[in-house]
Amino acid sequence: MDTTRTEPVPADVLDTVRTKHRALWASGDYPAVAAEVIPALGPALVEALGVGSGDRVLDVGAGSGNAAIPAALAGADVVASDLAPELLDVGRRLAQEHGATLRWETADAHALPYDDGAFDVTMSCVGVMFAPFHRLAADELVRVTRPGGRIGNVAWTPAGFIGEMFATMKPYAPPPPPGAQPPPLWGVADHVRELLGDRVSDLRAETRMLTVDRFATGAEFRDFFKAVYGPTIATYRFLADDAARVAELDEALAALGDRHLRDDGTMEWEYLLVVATRA
Repeated sequence: MDTTRTEPVPADVLDTVRTKHRALWASGDYPAVAAEVIPALGPALVEALGVGSGDRVLDVGAGSGNAAIPAALAGADVVASDLAPELLDVGRRLAQEHGATLRWETADAHALPYDDGAFDVTMSCVGVMFAPFHRLAADELVRVTRPGGRIGNVAWTPAGFIGEMFATMKPYAPPPPPGAQPPPLWGVADHVRELLGDRVSDLRAETRMLTVDRFATGAEFRDFFKAVYGPTIATYRFLADDAARVAELDEALAALGDRHLRDDGTMEWEYLLVVATRA
């Protein structure tokens, strides 16, 4: 299947998305999510890709370096790119604390400012999934990876906890831009295969579970995400003038958390890990 032809996205739409998404991810405190809730995801991706000394690595949607810093500590030459400079600033501090050396650069996943084939490994840990034009972002992942290089991605699945959270928020959230696709589609193996097509080989997709032990109640989960997680913050801001709808969403998110909490106080969050070789 030829997946190399991409319908162009109007420049004004991309500009609007870029501005809104930068503000969205700069709001709250996403590094707290990375550090307190999902710290194991980045190292899992780095391990699956076999990142090691001498690899030229690009982390797309790197945030505060959940995957980029472990890759640098494994000896790779790493560029951590993200749309929100505020997240990169936190990443720089964390890298210094961990003794990791890497470059932090502002970049849009829809239009990466790197040459064709510039990297041995291109990866994203629950990052590129939030670029709303999936084909465009996938094209960029492929383009900047050298033939024989590796592409790796971690994304929340539609059926998992975060997928359910987005489904719960959807009726309350602002409308997506025209032509956008929902983030959890990156957690569907067939969707990723279709995006990458015959431009990759040896694509391996594995559904995994992340054990989360951060929340004692559904209400605690809800309040944490309301305070720190950009998409949740944006949804509540959209509802700010409708107290009844805010109360409905409050109840729905707390109930979601309670349904997923197990007797031992942990949750299992499902994600898809994909590794492929650039053809």
